[in-house]
Amino acid sequence: MRYVQKQILFSMLLAGMLSAQVAEEKAWMSVGALHNWYSNYGSEREEGWVAEQQYGLQWPALYQHQDAQAAKGMWIGTTNYSDDKGSFQNKVVHVGPRATGSGEFFPVTFSMTSKYEPPVVTVDGAATYSKLIENNAVDNSQKYDRIIDNVVNTSIGLTMHRKIIGFSQQYHDNYIIFDYTFKNTGIINEKGTLRAPKTLTGVYIFFQQRWSANADVRYVIGNETGWGRQTMNDVRGDTTIAGTFFPGNADNDIRASYSWHGRYTGFSQYDNIGGPIFTPYYDKTDTAGRIGAPQFVGWGTLHVDTSPSDTTDNMGQPATTSYEDSDDDLNRNNDQYNAAKMISEYNWMLKGHVMPRHADKVGTGTDASLGRSGGYSSAQGYGPFTLAPGDSVRLVIAEAVAGLSREAAVSVGKQFKNGLITAAQKNDSVYTGRNALFTTFRRAIANYSTGWNIPQPPPPPKKFSVSSGAGKIILNWEPNTDNATDPTVAKWEVWRAQGRYDSTYYKVWEGTGSSYSDTSAALNTAYYYYLIAVGDPAGNTGAGMTPTGALSSNRYYTQTYLPAFRRTPPFKTLAEAKGKIRIVPNPYNISARGGLLYPGESDKISFVNIPGQCTVRIYSELGELIKTIEHGTTPADETGSLDYDMTTSSNQIIVSGVYIAVITTPAGEKEILKFVVIR
Repeated sequence: MRYVQKQILFSMLLAGMLSAQVAEEKAWMSVGALHNWYSNYGSEREEGWVAEQQYGLQWPALYQHQDAQAAKGMWIGTTNYSDDKGSFQNKVVHVGPRATGSGEFFPVTFSMTSKYEPPVVTVDGAATYSKLIENNAVDNSQKYDRIIDNVVNTSIGLTMHRKIIGFSQQYHDNYIIFDYTFKNTGIINEKGTLRAPKTLTGVYIFFQQRWSANADVRYVIGNETGWGRQTMNDVRGDTTIAGTFFPGNADNDIRASYSWHGRYTGFSQYDNIGGPIFTPYYDKTDTAGRIGAPQFVGWGTLHVDTSPSDTTDNMGQPATTSYEDSDDDLNRNNDQYNAAKMISEYNWMLKGHVMPRHADKVGTGTDASLGRSGGYSSAQGYGPFTLAPGDSVRLVIAEAVAGLSREAAVSVGKQFKNGLITAAQKNDSVYTGRNALFTTFRRAIANYSTGWNIPQPPPPPKKFSVSSGAGKIILNWEPNTDNATDPTVAKWEVWRAQGRYDSTYYKVWEGTGSSYSDTSAALNTAYYYYLIAVGDPAGNTGAGMTPTGALSSNRYYTQTYLPAFRRTPPFKTLAEAKGKIRIVPNPYNISARGGLLYPGESDKISFVNIPGQCTVRIYSELGELIKTIEHGTTPADETGSLDYDMTTSSNQIIVSGVYIAVITTPAGEKEILKFVVIR
């Protein structure tokens, strides 16, 4: 089965150019706890998928509004370049942070290969997923769980081959690998036209990341935080100079740029480090003061070729680590024929290691933006390289996110809101996310050093279905036994959450079968599940800094996002149900309940103790028929419960008032009830 998640954007004209833009494709890497989208143009520009500045780089991706990515950019610069438009001291081609790449980057290939076909996950027969995935091929022999293969030509004749790699193993699922090869092919457009052989000199590969952790707190702390105004940027591995914000040289053996939610002086109600949520915006149930932005986001260098002829890792790369004004003129209206501007852009690439680092310059009590409304982006420049025709260099990068767990974020935030800990103590807890991020970088480095040979968990099931039912919720799955060399399944575990999918899960069953009937769920309440395959601890070699113990297939393979319900057993006739039918709640006072009766679901009332087959007609107090609902149209639906979403047949929300429900069975029996809605 194919899972489709690509948007195709056709011909656009950029800066008066007559050549059409190559069709743009996009896809999600979502095999672990860190999810992000990618473009076939080679970088993920601002508002490149949807018209939202914060979109992507979601961790932990189970929860909503965890987006920490505002924009990315990749520029490639070279010196003394000539083409049919003239001669340039510096030639720079751009994709992102705002540049589309049109006329400068030319996608060639963009495909996804998975170790396993994405499992088919359904709830009551409907497919359930967070992101739809198009999987172009399956390769059981590959060492990673998923790879997006992306080849892009550029107008200077340098071809980029980008491999985007994701892992599902639970200790390696919060980073995504970029394995880049840049080769002087001489191909300068989408047609494959070759220019005359030319050595590219002074080549720099320059990246910018506009991180902003995270979208969950944008309208709590302030709209400008969505632009990254509060983003603090720091670097390690750049020099031997000790940091001052995080004192000393700890982790200076790791080449990394990283960011977090720093000081925003536009907000004064309480200390905003970590984005505590005192007054919820998206989630009205979020009243504990939860730390809403605990993420530390980072870009770690794993390997850079010393030169085309020397593939040993150059520990002096990246040569540039800086921070750039996200709204600087150089980040707008980029043009490969603007000679003066390209000189300035190229000068960004060769800045070297900017001191003091951004975090050290800001310090502990100042707005992270240093007065700039858009804040600062993290930047890295790799080079300079000299690339003769046919020469290539390789860069391997890990982008990672780590921080407090959701449970810890709730606990720390609750203590801070209730005055049980000080702001300084709260911040110290938030800053432990930095340690978690550097542990992640070390695991990525260890994984790379093994040749991606980290120990593997058993495969996820091929299919996982969850079905609502009378007196129970039924779970079935089909194990994946296609590859005899895969780790064997020692047991299966079923985990369950109540009320909403992005909440706390508890293990409710473990065993060796292929089905489970959940009879302990509360009646007529939404439940969500995931299923994991657990391996034998003896199969965990510990390679790649993997802790000892059993490894499990990743929850995101089988996570459900649609609710399932244990329904009331049905009555066969209305005569049996007489006097037992209930409408709950009645009255439904949404304003008094604050809309919290069914978190994660739409407004609803439930008819309980009804016959398994019946028709429910809803009338206004004036006798106008506004909705007809057929219940029990399939054997699986023949339960004693029915939810009504309080809309009309034309999908309009019903207003406050008294309503009449008429329940009729196929035998002609009839029951009339009233309910009240108060909005």
